[in-house]
Amino acid sequence: MEKIHIYHTNDVHSHLKSWPRARTFLQQRKQEHLDRGEACFIFDLGDFIDRADLYTEASLGRENMHLLEAAGYDAVTIGNNEGITLSKEALEALYKDVDFDVILSNLKNSDGSQPYWANPYKIYTTENGLKIGVLGATAPFYEYYEPLGWKIIEPIENMQKIAKEIEKKTDILVCLSHLGITADEQLANTIDSVDLIIGAHTHHVFKNGKRVKQALLTGGGKFGTYIGHSTIEVESSSSANKKIDTELVKLDQLPHIEGETREVEALQLWGKEHLNVEVFKAGRYYNKEWKHDSHLARLFSKALLDYAQADCAFFNAGVFMTPLEKGSVTAYDLHQMLPHPINACLIEMTGEQLIQCLQEIQTHSEWPDIEVKGLGFRGRVLGKILKYDCQLVDGQLFVKGIKKELTDSIQVVTFDMFTFGWFFPELKDVKKKYLLPHFLRDILAIYGYKYFGK
Repeated sequence: MEKIHIYHTNDVHSHLKSWPRARTFLQQRKQEHLDRGEACFIFDLGDFIDRADLYTEASLGRENMHLLEAAGYDAVTIGNNEGITLSKEALEALYKDVDFDVILSNLKNSDGSQPYWANPYKIYTTENGLKIGVLGATAPFYEYYEPLGWKIIEPIENMQKIAKEIEKKTDILVCLSHLGITADEQLANTIDSVDLIIGAHTHHVFKNGKRVKQALLTGGGKFGTYIGHSTIEVESSSSANKKIDTELVKLDQLPHIEGETREVEALQLWGKEHLNVEVFKAGRYYNKEWKHDSHLARLFSKALLDYAQADCAFFNAGVFMTPLEKGSVTAYDLHQMLPHPINACLIEMTGEQLIQCLQEIQTHSEWPDIEVKGLGFRGRVLGKILKYDCQLVDGQLFVKGIKKELTDSIQVVTFDMFTFGWFFPELKDVKKKYLLPHFLRDILAIYGYKYFGK
């Protein structure tokens, strides 16, 4: 029997508190297996970075790649936090000259060619000659990738096609999937040759895996809580006879690493120092409030409307994490205030659709206190939905003080998180344009520099 070890991380989202333990564990385990003559591979499933983190933001994730290199990773695929929170140039720079493989089958250049920094698949050969085919795919956020200059391909059929091409060249087929559990189950049901699907994106936790047909599915939650460890035992005389098991190793149960707290704090200090660059000067103090309007919200509404060239805007007050102090405003200050990887979105709405949204805001009195998790939001509570240049008066819609009819077309700017269907289902299918690649903090920086200067 030949035994192959595969370790993985997924959806770390720059939660690096336990990273020294993870790195030490992976380095030690890999050396132990190699000393015993056993093959060992370490993979990351994407969303390793998250620009809400100072260390990540300061280098646009490039420094995070050095962490993976130091830990001995063999390959990664990308998640949406790598793919759609960075410009095309920044994503290419992220993986330039790294010491591991990037395996990604469904992201192409706009002309359909393969990015130079990624392979659609990789075949690894163990010392005993076993061939392990590894595929990779990421979630297809079409409305984000294409404006950034990429061509994103539907992943399931694409993976099926590639698996068909290489299955006769391999003894074991492994899928690195940043697609989510539903897609993973579909892969297992439609690709008969796949043995192991290492999953991510939906943050699912399979402590001992989930069997779907012939494949074993894994998933290690989020935020670096677990490291996944899968083993594949293969009879040397017949690669058809395989035994596959998986487990999750909880990082907070691993031994303490001397100096780990100082190491993690040093990463954050490095990020803060590199973001300590003045962007503009504020002539006054702008207070933030979560339950009602504020000077900061009014300033940001001007920035948002100016950036999007929209007729009106609405957004949630809970997006502001700090006030804006008078005087020098740095990139660090703006990151602390608006840490969210959220983009603005310009929506073409009819008067009737906008009235429906405004009525929902009035109806849902519980919204300001909702604790929002995900959707790019990195705050605490949603806060009051604030409206600018649009209002209902006795059931009539006014935009910039002008009465609008139900059929009138109106350009409305809001946050992308409100277009996913959770709060306003009607916004999921309307005509919209995500304003990429700038985040909310970038929009305020542009406006501040433009009108206040240094």
